[in-house]
Amino acid sequence: MDAPIVKIDNLVKRYKELVALDHFHLEIQEGEIFGLLGPNGSGKTTTINCLLSLLTYDKGTVELFGRPMRPDSYDIKRQIGIVMQNIAVFNELTVYENIDYFCSLYVKEKALRKQYVQEAIAFAGLEEFTRFRPKKLSGGLLRRLNIACGIAHKPRLIILDEPTVAVDPQSRNRILEGIVKLQEAGATIIYTSHYMEEVEQICTRIAIMDKGKNIAIGTKEELKKMIKKSEIITIDLEKLPETDRKSILELPHVYQADFSDHRLTVLCSGGRHNLLRVLNYLQEQQFSIGHVYSKPPTLNDVFLEITGKELRD
Repeated sequence: MDAPIVKIDNLVKRYKELVALDHFHLEIQEGEIFGLLGPNGSGKTTTINCLLSLLTYDKGTVELFGRPMRPDSYDIKRQIGIVMQNIAVFNELTVYENIDYFCSLYVKEKALRKQYVQEAIAFAGLEEFTRFRPKKLSGGLLRRLNIACGIAHKPRLIILDEPTVAVDPQSRNRILEGIVKLQEAGATIIYTSHYMEEVEQICTRIAIMDKGKNIAIGTKEELKKMIKKSEIITIDLEKLPETDRKSILELPHVYQADFSDHRLTVLCSGGRHNLLRVLNYLQEQQFSIGHVYSKPPTLNDVFLEITGKELRD
């Protein structure tokens, strides 16, 4: 395997008594869309700031593209694109002028920069808005402008920090499709989000952070195998006596069975034919069965079981 495009080893960052990063390790291979997840205060932002050499740290090493990353590593920084959660554009400039300005920080040759700016405008779907100023744009268009400014210079590594916050579904889908296109064009992407369905949809690998540590890493399939829950069964019923709930709980691979609001929820750990066994039991007891659902665990289930926390903004 080639050397990772991002390598963080044994990173420690303290804020007085608070340990923000606790001997943190992370490797990201070129061409990945890498999801970086964690509850508030887990260390995600500190990790990104250390990665960009915007923060000093107490211990450890950070390498990008196989070289040490330092505050004066400008040749490395030119290959990075950053799109942070807070919109960072100039209200006095038009859409075109904003993208051109940010691209000019990296690309000095005018003809090439013009080409890159036009390509970024097309990528973000902003062709009809090039003369608009940011205050005239909707929230979704403003997010797309923010992304276009961050990727116009065609960076090898792109950091996207919650790029779809507070945007409409149409803009969100366009942004996600665009991220996949960036990967297909050769970029490596670090993606943070509080929307688990987005991470499941686009990320090739995912790391879950908590208390400054990397507590789980893998593909979404690998992460789901790390938790106890393997199947979630819900069945609509008019009633379910407690004795029957306890009998269902004794079925193979069932470790939790709850009944409330006319709905039975059964959690299973491993095994096959779990749904069939539950339905057979209910039919033998002559229950009237309504809607039946069976689904594997989601990434949100993984996050909750591993961290014990809700992932919130």
